[in-house]
Amino acid sequence: MARAYNFSAGPATLPLEVLQQVQQDLVDYKGTGMSVMEMSHRGKDYDAIHQEAIATFKELCGLGDDWSVVFVQGGASMQFAMIPMNFLGAGATADYSNSGTWGNKALKEAKKVAALRGATVNVAADTQKDIPTRQPTEFAWTEGAAYAHICTNETISGAEMKAIPETAAPLIGDMSSDILSCERDYSRFSMFYAGAQKNLGPSGMAVVAIRRDFAEKGPDTLPTMLQYRTYTNENSLYNTPPTWGIYVFGETMKWVKRMGKENLFRQNAEKAKMIYDTIDSSEFWTPTAVKEFRSNMNVTWRIKGGDEALEKKFLDEAKALGMSSLKGHRSVGGLRASIYNAFPVAGVEALVAFMKDFEKRNG
Repeated sequence: MARAYNFSAGPATLPLEVLQQVQQDLVDYKGTGMSVMEMSHRGKDYDAIHQEAIATFKELCGLGDDWSVVFVQGGASMQFAMIPMNFLGAGATADYSNSGTWGNKALKEAKKVAALRGATVNVAADTQKDIPTRQPTEFAWTEGAAYAHICTNETISGAEMKAIPETAAPLIGDMSSDILSCERDYSRFSMFYAGAQKNLGPSGMAVVAIRRDFAEKGPDTLPTMLQYRTYTNENSLYNTPPTWGIYVFGETMKWVKRMGKENLFRQNAEKAKMIYDTIDSSEFWTPTAVKEFRSNMNVTWRIKGGDEALEKKFLDEAKALGMSSLKGHRSVGGLRASIYNAFPVAGVEALVAFMKDFEKRNG
């Protein structure tokens, strides 16, 4: 069976060896006589999977015992609401960086909670509508803010935050599309989170890393399943967690560890550079993100400044060659290659070769 080169922004490519391991374990997990999907989440076999997944992720991120790693269903979009519900109290202010579509979605949810509670949301930076796209570099932080929220990589605009800003307030990061893809000092955060379906595993949950003392700041009057302390105190086992997703997440984290972070980070940069060098080599291609903010995870560009007919031809021919999901997000159009951690180098090489051939035939 030939596998497509899947350039989708998510759900995205998983490591082939992880898929093969999952396939091997699907019906009978390591001699237990059952699938992980059939196991009791209270049993010792699943408990070992759960604990190892958390421990490996904490090791990769350099997190100590003062941190909890929890699994929350609803993806990153659920976090947009849970964060202000837990940390934006009456009369308080939260700072938000409005850096693009996802930063804006988080901002909108915070404003809804603020309106209910008599709180304030301050837009500390706003680059959402900047063309070419970019991430902010200057922020108007609020003194005494309850927290500050950033999105480190905007998948739709293809703009990545290369340096984490300094904040006095507890810093929260949506890292859904670039977590564990490059060097980051995770200790700078009080909380960071990611929808699993890009760099961590299958869709259906968010992986949330949160300082234990920060989790306790949330009000205990919230519904139980909307309190972070419920997840930290119960190790994500208050109710039945997404056990299959956690298992695949754990296998993916073991794959990252085998790869070696430094090797993986270098490979990510090299993959992106191959595409950006091709874009920059000719006026046939038009980059859409400011050079110093170009994402290593989501490469975005146009053909001849936005020739939609030619872009459709490009997409059709690419799909025929086994290169899937290169169409830009419906809100902006154009082209996008999402090349997350597990995306193979061979797929990038195939795309670059096709781009050069396509330009030669259509330039």
